[in-house]
Amino acid sequence: DALLLAAMVTAVFEAGRAEPGEHLAGFVNGIEDVHVALAEFTPERVERAVGIDAATIRRIAVELCDAPRAAVYGRIGTCTVAFGTTASWLVDVLNAVTGNLDIVGGAMFPLPVAASPTTRGKKGVGKGFKTGRGKTRVRGFPEALGEYPAALMAEEIQTPGSGQIRAMVVVGGNPVRSTPNTMQLGEAFDSLDFMVSVDIYLNETSRHADVILPPPSHLQRSHYDLALLNFALRSVANYSEPVFDLPPGVPDEWEILARLAGIAQGLGANADPATIDDITIRSLIESTVRDDTSVIAGRNTDEIYDALSGPANGSLRGPDRILDLLLRTGPFGEGFGANPDGVSVAMLKRHPHGVDYGAMVPRIPEALRTPSGKVELAPPELLADVPRLRASLQHDPEQVLLVGRRHLRSNNSWMHNIRVLVKGKPRCTLQIHPDDAARLGVVDGAPVRVTSRVGSVVAPAEITEGIRPRVVSLPHGWGHDEPGTRQSVAREYAGVNSNVLTDHEAIDPLSGNAVLNGIPVALAAVATA
Repeated sequence: DALLLAAMVTAVFEAGRAEPGEHLAGFVNGIEDVHVALAEFTPERVERAVGIDAATIRRIAVELCDAPRAAVYGRIGTCTVAFGTTASWLVDVLNAVTGNLDIVGGAMFPLPVAASPTTRGKKGVGKGFKTGRGKTRVRGFPEALGEYPAALMAEEIQTPGSGQIRAMVVVGGNPVRSTPNTMQLGEAFDSLDFMVSVDIYLNETSRHADVILPPPSHLQRSHYDLALLNFALRSVANYSEPVFDLPPGVPDEWEILARLAGIAQGLGANADPATIDDITIRSLIESTVRDDTSVIAGRNTDEIYDALSGPANGSLRGPDRILDLLLRTGPFGEGFGANPDGVSVAMLKRHPHGVDYGAMVPRIPEALRTPSGKVELAPPELLADVPRLRASLQHDPEQVLLVGRRHLRSNNSWMHNIRVLVKGKPRCTLQIHPDDAARLGVVDGAPVRVTSRVGSVVAPAEITEGIRPRVVSLPHGWGHDEPGTRQSVAREYAGVNSNVLTDHEAIDPLSGNAVLNGIPVALAAVATA
């Protein structure tokens, strides 16, 4: 991906078409730096590595420039490769130099209804994005967004010394199926002094836990998609109230998490979730009233607290109260009286089908939060990865590579214990090109052994021309035949665990993301009786 995108950017420059557009005049830095850094990645130089001829690469690049509306778009698949950060950066660069950044029909920035990093603070300027506020103990990988690479979890548990992880809290996840070299991680979890899982399933991860705390059903709690609405095509707010009440004495999920937080802070097993909740909301209120650009700047903290928490507002608590603060101080918010017709939790309860505030609109420069107040196309950290990209041109074209794939009825490992979602033709198959199948001497459905540096699995072949030669595809999240779990439906459709093959040593050095696609593997037919 990164080589193809780099060549397309170079083709745009060679054609004399690199122009962000009048709407971004004066708001883009680093165009010439990008040109110089990528000049060697011509379509002719990368065509063998990417499997697309130079003429086609140039044609697509020019078509992007000529099209009245166009956008280059990358998501999970772009990120979970050896050059995930570089590829994601080049997606943005290509949109910028073809005039397709922040324009209707191009790549745009959503305007979330709830307050977000691009709507809080001074418009058009900010601290920018920094990584490395801390580093992992064993290999010294930098944090990003307050997170450390999941691929390094096992070594941080297993390596003795100061700061060694000895306890773990897992919330609704299944890292023993979703992270690289999961056999190693399972062994690491077995070595912990203590582990707690907040989960409704006894799965491949929670089976290692000393304590499992099941949260209520999704139908017993409210819902607002705070994360995904930050990426929505329209400024939409949709709040769902619980369908069923919680039985007496059953804690909500936020109460479980608040109590765990209190215990972690040394408040003991009887830590009061309500106290943790109050501390959290007061902290958020205080930071908001201190923000000179906020609609409630300078307001009294207790006044805002009472407005959020009192009977007149439904005595909100937990996530609903936090959400109400974010909605009321967001771009369409009620503003605690400043805009009586604005959005709030109470208003969304009166509109159960949601409220639509319209399609995306151009947001540069007001959405920017860089120190310069401009789009920085050539950050030094990203340019520094170009030599590594250059070295990748020397790859072995005969090497078989493993990639993953997704399915509409399968989200990681979460949906595999629901029969209506897993029934039918088996989906955990090894897709393989007919030429490779013939070379191995395997037929459709025959077992094939796939071996990487760290592990080996056997999966049934699915011969298809929908995949390129020397590439095979295996979906992730499967392998539900492990002892100690209680997922009867998932066990019927067990499949194999593709993350036995992924390598915990293979990490994108910029983001710390695991390399889950493009894994070097060897294939072999398996003899059957």
